[in-house]
Amino acid sequence: MATFYDEVEIEDFEYDEEEEAYFYPCPCGDRFVITKWMLEQGEEIAECPSCSLKLRVIYDREKFVRHEKVSFGGAAQMVES
Repeated sequence: MATFYDEVEIEDFEYDEEEEAYFYPCPCGDRFVITKWMLEQGEEIAECPSCSLKLRVIYDREKFVRHEKVSFGGAAQMVES
């Protein structure tokens, strides 16, 4: 079982649209990071690239699942990609 420095809600992270990543300040002076793609895959651990600390990210995975419109016989449906 992993040991986490803290548990933080995704709403408390800062989002960078260009990098498609969420950042949260780390006590070492750097930032914890988790990408949008990682969240879509169900990942919940944000790591600091400068030290060994890890955060558990609290979020609703359903809000991060990609949906695409796909037509089946003329009827469009939403599916997970």
